Amino acid sequence: MAEIALQVDVAASRERLLAALDTREGLASWWTTEVERDGEDLLFPVPDTPGPFRLRRERADLERVAWRSVGVFPPAWQGTTVTWDFFDHPDGPRQSVLLLRHLGWAADTGPAVAVAAGRWAELLVRLKDYAQSGRPQPLFVPAGHPHPGVHAQAE
Repeated sequence: MAEIALQVDVAASRERLLAALDTREGLASWWTTEVERDGEDLLFPVPDTPGPFRLRRERADLERVAWRSVGVFPPAWQGTTVTWDFFDHPDGPRQSVLLLRHLGWAADTGPAVAVAAGRWAELLVRLKDYAQSGRPQPLFVPAGHPHPGVHAQAE
């Protein structure tokens, strides 16, 4: 069974990473400005797709954030699990190690795992940069939608 695993050192605390992964503001700052929450489900609309990614939050604490794909899109993601594990960095409490894993892929997913791995790598860089700097830079910003932070700067 295929698995995606990516690890990165982040100059940010676990608390900051948790906020980036478990709040609307945090998620909209590195993934997509259109993120919505429906109970424990996170909806991530992506331009030019037939529907949003629907991920159910199963855990969110200072050790792990876990989501299970419960939507119909993308089909290869159905039933997969995304986990974000936080580890202490040897350089101190303001440093973290973040391990992203995307598990549970069906054997017949074709190129979906490779495509997802590339997209997760892009998103992980944006998440790291946001957690370290506080500057939003979501990967997906629909046309005509203000970039998060732009509105706040104008106020």
